[in-house]
Amino acid sequence: MNIKNNISNLTQNLVAGCRLIAVSKTKPIEMIQEAYAAGQRLFGENRVQELVAKFDALPKDIEWHMIGHLQSNKVKMMAPFVHLIHSVDSIGLLAEIDKQAAKAGRKIPCLLQVHIAKEETKFGFSPEEMLEAFQQRAFDKFDHVQIAGLMGMATFTEDKDQVRSEFRSLRKLFDALKTMPLPVNTTMKELSMGMSGDYDIAMEEGSTLIRVGSAIFGAR
Repeated sequence: MNIKNNISNLTQNLVAGCRLIAVSKTKPIEMIQEAYAAGQRLFGENRVQELVAKFDALPKDIEWHMIGHLQSNKVKMMAPFVHLIHSVDSIGLLAEIDKQAAKAGRKIPCLLQVHIAKEETKFGFSPEEMLEAFQQRAFDKFDHVQIAGLMGMATFTEDKDQVRSEFRSLRKLFDALKTMPLPVNTTMKELSMGMSGDYDIAMEEGSTLIRVGSAIFGAR
């Protein structure tokens, strides 16, 4: 597993406006250092404790992205440094991020997670809930978060047409929201979709952030 070559191949094939997040969950510090030496600066983690430990151990110019399901009681551990939280799946969680960001004296960039897959195990707002929340100005009151866009995960399936359809539905929602009068804390510039098995389709459908683990570091 040549991490440097894998990163090079991936970055050379990124479409314009799309960035690579190396998903380093469960991977040892040494492998992340290898990716760092190859020029990678964006890393994604699924578990807050692991994220904090790696932040402490690694160079401080790394952008740490929280991409896994997030429990409210863990937010405070990473509030001082997390670069972007991809997995905001409820207004309650956003309220806690806002509270902990205020304590940390910063604004935390967040993506709202939308449930686009045909699997019940995935988290997120439904597209209808998302539109309704913006129409009802549910996000306006949060002064210490910056809603930077949306995130979604496609169904884990070999059916590429289904995956494309799910990504396309998220892109349509993203584009629809951009035409609405959005609160001052919202920019809608990032669309996080695509992982090792489907990032090529995600890029074709407009992803600005792909989250790739096994295609860089090997299978878990």
